[in-house]
Amino acid sequence: MNGRVYLGLGSNMGDKEENLAYAIYLIELTEKIIVTRQSSLYITAPWGKTDQDEFLNQVIEIETGLTPLELLDVLQKIEIKLGRLRNEKWGPRVIDLDILLFGEEIIALQELVIPHPHLYARLFVLIPLQEIAPQLVFPDGKGIGEVLARAAQLEDASQSIRKIEISK
Repeated sequence: MNGRVYLGLGSNMGDKEENLAYAIYLIELTEKIIVTRQSSLYITAPWGKTDQDEFLNQVIEIETGLTPLELLDVLQKIEIKLGRLRNEKWGPRVIDLDILLFGEEIIALQELVIPHPHLYARLFVLIPLQEIAPQLVFPDGKGIGEVLARAAQLEDASQSIRKIEISK
């Protein structure tokens, strides 16, 4: 198994909580993947394209024997299975599954960039990431607290994020 891998999950269409839960279920069913931690759920304002419904976001930690590109392929297949359409950048989506961090790896390919290219600016992934990995150090040596503090200063004032209780 590789080091700790963190995935960002988001949904702003349909039953958002069910979409996230089903995505995690499908991730757990995948050979060579073990889900080790899950953050709380967070209701967040849309980022990038703001004239759409709020998102429900979550971060999970996994252990995997897959390569980063194999994991990307698995996640994209899960997105398709759940009905994800890629017809509008930052548009509404049933599910969005992003690889945020893959151990200490730094990857810059056309189809995959790790750490995720917007990770350092998105409170909706940094806050749940800090919840499940408060001692996390990024590949560049910065701690999660430092990255989160910097992002909070940069964040658009209209961006809101609030933790919710899981209704199970």
